[in-house]
Amino acid sequence: MTNETAERSQPRQRPIVPFLRLGEGGEKPYLVARKCKNCGALYWGNRVACARCRQQSGFEEVRVSDRGTLWTYSIVHQSMPGIPVPYVAAIVDLPEGISVRCTLVDVEPDPAKLPFGMPVEMVTRKVREDKDGNEVIAFFFRPAATS
Repeated sequence: MTNETAERSQPRQRPIVPFLRLGEGGEKPYLVARKCKNCGALYWGNRVACARCRQQSGFEEVRVSDRGTLWTYSIVHQSMPGIPVPYVAAIVDLPEGISVRCTLVDVEPDPAKLPFGMPVEMVTRKVREDKDGNEVIAFFFRPAATS
């Protein structure tokens, strides 16, 4: 078996969304946004034009913080088959001025335990395997560890 064949047959990890980077060489996973080169607005995913300044001058990829604050949430009690409920669907504000939709983990789905403005941090977990046996990795946020 050649090295190329061996590499292809080895299961790998792949991100569930294109703006999640899994890190290389021991680096922690992180999220990347697209920043308008004209006005600095941030977006998730590729764009042809900026919604703020309407320029088509291009975008650059920027790494964003893995910490933020809980802006709002909803406790989901009914979902698709195979998805355990209840869970917390949340919007987290990041310090760079962009918000991200996510699932909040490692916390009880109880409003008394989910104060708005709560510090949170990003974590990644395997959510499934694809047809080739590769691990599909998703990002989540959880209450931030206190130091």
